Amino acid sequence: MYTHPSFIRRGVGRLILTLCEDAARGEGFTSVELMTATMAGKPLYRACGFEAVEEVVDNRGGAGVPLLRMRKAL
Repeated sequence: MYTHPSFIRRGVGRLILTLCEDAARGEGFTSVELMTATMAGKPLYRACGFEAVEEVVDNRGGAGVPLLRMRKAL
C-alpha cells in the first residue's frame, strides 16, 4: 500500500494496517508479515509493532531494490 503524500500523517496507513490485522486475526492468523521497499514506512511499521526479520535486495529488475521483511504477532 502507498499513501498519497497529501494524506500522510493523518492516520490512513495505520488505519489500513489495523483493518488488515483485524481481518487476519478474524481468520485465525496468529502473525502477519510484510515486505517493505519504502524505507520511509519503517517508523510506522515499527510503531505498529512490526519487527525486522530479514534485509534482502531484489535484483530481478536490473537495479537492486533494498527490501525489509517485517513480522508482527497478533
